[in-house]
Amino acid sequence: MEATVTQLTERLAALPMRSIVAIAGPPGAGKSTLAEALAGKLSDTAILPMDGFHYDDAILRDRGRLAHKGAPDTFDVGGLLSVLERLREATSDVAVPVFDRDLEISRGSARIIPYRTRLILVEGNYLLLDRTPWQGLAPCFDLTVMLRVPRDELARRLTGRWQHYGLTAEEIARKLETNDLPNGDTVREESCDADLVVVNG
Repeated sequence: MEATVTQLTERLAALPMRSIVAIAGPPGAGKSTLAEALAGKLSDTAILPMDGFHYDDAILRDRGRLAHKGAPDTFDVGGLLSVLERLREATSDVAVPVFDRDLEISRGSARIIPYRTRLILVEGNYLLLDRTPWQGLAPCFDLTVMLRVPRDELARRLTGRWQHYGLTAEEIARKLETNDLPNGDTVREESCDADLVVVNG
């Protein structure tokens, strides 16, 4: 079902205590921006970014996957599942990792989600991916949202992102064609249907 941001906000406001919502979409779809905007409108809301569960570069280098950082196999899905289960129990505050894009590393225990938080927005590319081990996350979510953005608009946004971080035109083109856009195709083609779809571009 398609929904506007206003309709999504109203739906989230009506959810009961300790609801966990997945906001999925391709790289560049605006997941973080949307989650932050929603958290600003809704009281007692916390954000859990999936990017905090990136494997460290040293691990990816050992596995020959550093050039493909951001692909489904470069995340600690088990770690994410463990944190989601702890958040579901809501018996204590939970420390969660946050990805520092300037440093390109995850900082462990960088954010605290209090156990009395009413709504938790989990945002990330592969939260609805219909592939092992990602399917194991599904029971943790009370509502799922997919952001839909045209591929050419994703390319434009991602180009701007990497320009901001000082990459050359050649580096950006290689990053988009070999990693970012194929990862976006994976999200579009292999994700389970979401409860709500928000067009964001």
